[in-house]
Amino acid sequence: MYVSFWKKSVTVAVSALTALAVSACGTTTGGSESPKQPSVLELLASDLKGSLQKTAEATDKSDSVTVTMSGTAGGEKVSMKGVLDLGDPVKAEMTTTDAKGDATIVRMVGTVIYVEIPAEDRAEMDGKRWMKMDLSAAGKQAGMNLGKQFEDIDPTKQVKTLLATEGTKVVGQETVNGAATVHYTVTTPMATYLQQIDAKLRAGVEQQMSKMGVKDITTDLWVDEQYRPRRAALKMGPLGDLVMDYTDYGKAVTIETPPTAETLDFAEMLKGLKDLQGLEGTTSGT
Repeated sequence: MYVSFWKKSVTVAVSALTALAVSACGTTTGGSESPKQPSVLELLASDLKGSLQKTAEATDKSDSVTVTMSGTAGGEKVSMKGVLDLGDPVKAEMTTTDAKGDATIVRMVGTVIYVEIPAEDRAEMDGKRWMKMDLSAAGKQAGMNLGKQFEDIDPTKQVKTLLATEGTKVVGQETVNGAATVHYTVTTPMATYLQQIDAKLRAGVEQQMSKMGVKDITTDLWVDEQYRPRRAALKMGPLGDLVMDYTDYGKAVTIETPPTAETLDFAEMLKGLKDLQGLEGTTSGT
């Protein structure tokens, strides 16, 4: 049972969190015969860098946001909804739904992720409710840093990435979930994208993307009249195709670390399995 739930936990983490990062921006709208102040939407379309800087500042001031994500990542269908606490460190609680319709709660506090163990499996898990996993350690095993991927759900980081990316274009004005927005898009070559990643993480990310045959990354971003991201879409070839919708900026949220008494540590469980395998090997060899 340990092995079965361990595989499920890693699959949930990798499929839900693998593949979020990068870019977007660019061009015009109509004028008028009489001088007037341009609307926010017109500014979003014409003043690319200035508008993205205002978007970064406005989003950076937000305490929280609700996120709904759908698409595929790492070959798995992804469906997630939850809230982000945009403080330092970023916290999140997301409910993921698999292809069978089964829901799993995933909670992140700082650099640690907690996957809720199904009630029917807890007896086999020493009665624990949560599986604790260190994101950086899990990321190394998966060939990528899942902590960074989880944090990239944060709309502030996406906007700041766009500010550092050349070639962004404006697609035009569009309505997203009832909100008027301006749609930006950019396609970034792999080499350029990798240069935007922390040097400590670059090798692992490059390994995973090269393995999956990713050539470039296309990011789309929709920004509303309050300079807040309303939607982001990410296309990374075979690695993933995700859409994230942002709503309820500033809504009060509380995300707490699960009690230690209700938590099973993934690293310790894995070590126990390896020790058990070693013991079995020693016994069979005698």
